[in-house]
Amino acid sequence: MTTQEVATQWAEYCRTGQMDKAQQELYSKDCVSLEMEGAQGFPQRVEGIEGIAEKGRQWEGMVEEFHGVEIEGPIVAGNHFTATMKMDITMKGQPRGIDEEIALYRVENGKIVSEQFFYAV
Repeated sequence: MTTQEVATQWAEYCRTGQMDKAQQELYSKDCVSLEMEGAQGFPQRVEGIEGIAEKGRQWEGMVEEFHGVEIEGPIVAGNHFTATMKMDITMKGQPRGIDEEIALYRVENGKIVSEQFFYAV
């Protein structure tokens, strides 16, 4: 798959709530995930698809109710793509709100090899 094809499929999976499927089909088994320094409850760096899946399960455990997501993009440049994600979400013990972030992905050999997230901490 080209970077554009990976990016388009990733966006479709995210828009339809199929992030697990995106990870299974589009991510390299050696993928790296990077969070913002100071992110609450997550290590700054996670390596490997199993570690990323576990991080996703941990995040889901923090969610009281997920109301929807809006994806803007993707925008592709070379072997990278980016998108903004606006999640309408209620985290446990917090009021409902919109969490916004920019996600940056790097693709090699038709698979996502890194993801990095930028948001207010």
